Amino acid sequence: MRIGDSPFEYEWISDWAEIPNLEVASSGWAHHGMAVTDAGEVIAIHPAESLAIVFNQDGKLLNSFEIPVREAHQLTLANVDGEQSLWIADPGRKNVDTNGTYEPVNGEWGGQAVRVSFAGTRLQQITAPPHSAYDQSDFAPTSVAVFETTQGGNDDVWITDGYGASLIHRFDSTGNYIQTIDGEEGDGGQFDCPHGIWVDYRKNDPELYVADRTNRQVQVYDLEGTYKRTFGKGLLTSPSCFAIDGSNIIVGELRARLALFDINDDFVTFIGENEAIARVERNSPEDVPGWPNGLDESGNAARSTVLEVGKFNSPHGIATDLAGNIYSGEWLIGGRYTKLTKVNQ
Repeated sequence: MRIGDSPFEYEWISDWAEIPNLEVASSGWAHHGMAVTDAGEVIAIHPAESLAIVFNQDGKLLNSFEIPVREAHQLTLANVDGEQSLWIADPGRKNVDTNGTYEPVNGEWGGQAVRVSFAGTRLQQITAPPHSAYDQSDFAPTSVAVFETTQGGNDDVWITDGYGASLIHRFDSTGNYIQTIDGEEGDGGQFDCPHGIWVDYRKNDPELYVADRTNRQVQVYDLEGTYKRTFGKGLLTSPSCFAIDGSNIIVGELRARLALFDINDDFVTFIGENEAIARVERNSPEDVPGWPNGLDESGNAARSTVLEVGKFNSPHGIATDLAGNIYSGEWLIGGRYTKLTKVNQ
C-alpha cells in the first residue's frame, strides 16, 4: 500500500520484521527505539525480553543478543575509537501486568544509560548525576544523544530523564557529569517529559533537538546547552523521537503519525497519520478505547485488532537508512514493526 505524496511517498510494509520467540513477543508490551547501523542493519528490541534484535533491510533476522537492561527504551548509535556501538536508555520500569494501563514495574537494572557492543557486552554505564532532583526523584532515562568526534564534536553524552525529573544532563565521553538543562533557559519553558534527544548535523553549527513531549513542542539548543529556539507549538501533539531524511527531519509522534520538517524547522507534511488518534486528547471521551491497545471483554488491555495498514497507531521509535526508508517500532502489546520504503521519483 502506498501512502503520502511526492516527494514523500512510501510503500507501507506491514509485519516487516522476523521477530524471534514470537509467542512470547505477542504478550509483551513493546516500548523501544529503532536504529540503523553504518552497515545498514536495523536494530530493534524484543517486546517481551531484554533482547536486541538485528535485521537486514528486508526484515530477515540476522542476529540477536541479550542486553543488560530492565527496559530498552530509545536507542542511539555512536562511533567510539573507530567502532560503532549502541547506547540504550533504560528507565528501569517494564510493564508486566497489562491490565488496561501501562503500569511499569521496577526490577533489576534500570535508571541508567548503557553502551553495549553488538554482542551485548557492556562497555559503559551512566547512572544518576549528582543533582539535587534525585534526592526525591528517580533517574529514568528515555533517550541518549552523542556529539560525536567523527562529526566534529567531543563525544559528550546528553541524556534525557523524561520519565523522572524531566531534566537533561550532559556528561563527557568518560561519563563525568558536566551540566543540566531544564528548559527554563529560554522561552520554551520548563521541560515536561523531554522524551527524545538528537544531535542535528545538517548545518555548519550542530544543534541539540529535544522532543519536549508533554509540552507538545521541540526545543533547540547548541551543544553548550544554550537555548536557541522552539518550534512545533500548536501543531505537534506528542513529539517523541527523531530521524533524518536528507535535509529534512522526521519527528515521531506517539499519537499516531510522523511529522516532517525542513532544515529551517518549517512544517512540510504528516506521514501515516491516523486522525482518529492523532487529533484528540488522550483519555478524552473521543479517544480510541484502550489506546494504544484494544480492550478485551473484561475491559483489560489486549492487543488491538484494528491496527490499520497505512496508518500509525503509536510510533515510539523511528530510524532511517541512507535511501530515506523509514523503520518504525510502536508502543503496544506485541509491538508493531513497519517499514516505509521511499518511492523513487
